[in-house]
Parts: sequence; C-alpha cells; structure tokens
Amino acid sequence: MSLKLGLPMAAGLLVADQLSKWWILEGLRLPERFQVRLVDLSGPWGAAGFDFTMVWNRGVTFGLLAGEALWHRLALAALALLVVGFLLRWMARAENRLTAVALGGIIGGAVGNVIDRIRFGAVVDFVDVWIGSFHWYVFNLADAAIVLGVVALMADALFRPRATAKETP
Repeated sequence: MSLKLGLPMAAGLLVADQLSKWWILEGLRLPERFQVRLVDLSGPWGAAGFDFTMVWNRGVTFGLLAGEALWHRLALAALALLVVGFLLRWMARAENRLTAVALGGIIGGAVGNVIDRIRFGAVVDFVDVWIGSFHWYVFNLADAAIVLGVVALMADALFRPRATAKETP
C-alpha cells in the first residue's frame, strides 16, 4: 500500500518540478531577465512580496558545499541518489499514508534537483519571498516538497498516537 501512495506522489512531484523549471528557463526566460516582480504588498505597514529571481544553486541546502567542478556535482548527485535509495526502502515499509506521501514528496524533490545538477551543473532556484529587506533563501518546487515532507515526517513522529505494549505478568 505504501508504495502505491508514495511512488505516484514522487512521480507527480518530479514532473511538476521539471515542468516549472522548464517554464522558468524557456518560457519566462528568467536567466535573461534575472527577476520578475509578481506580488508587491508594500504599504504603510511595510513591504512584502513574492518574486521570481534566478539563482543557480551549486551547493546543497542554503548553498552549502557549493563547487564548480564536475566531480563535485556528480558527488552531490550520487549522495542524493543514495539517500533516495534509503527513502525508497523506508517508503516500502511505511506504516501509514502520511509517511508514504511525505517520503514520496521528498524523493520526487530530491530526484528533480539531481536532474538539474546533472543537466546544468546547478539546481534551478527561482521562488523569492521577501518581507522588508529580508529575503528568504530562493527555492524551487522540489525544495518546498522536501521541506514539507520532512515537516510531515516530524509531525507524524511527534504526534501520531502509539499503540501501548501489552504488559506481561
């Protein structure tokens, strides 16, 4: 049951992620434009907004471990695929739907970013949310799925009722 839920989630997320990146690169041509303002909520209370801003992330989370060399991007891709293998095994043994779907989101997002790393040497990041002069890290759909999947797994681990063990005499 868990693979029947998680694998379609991973596949759907992967397709949506790659289509969004294709549109950003080929349709909107964001690398040429660098930034497109989508929502500007500036007013007497301050400023906040949402933009598409082109960022090529050559590292992992928050740009850590960034590097330009071919061996570097292949090593990061291999590491991500190793993690995906572990997550697939976990998904096959998942005890509930939330875990299977959360793992599917993480797997789909990780594979989407691996594809970018192999194709372009960097991950295509473009979602830019800001409040005042503070900009959160620019991210993509795959990154959002990974984060939301991890949050769901943490919530499940913390709040799912556990069956109590039978007491022995």
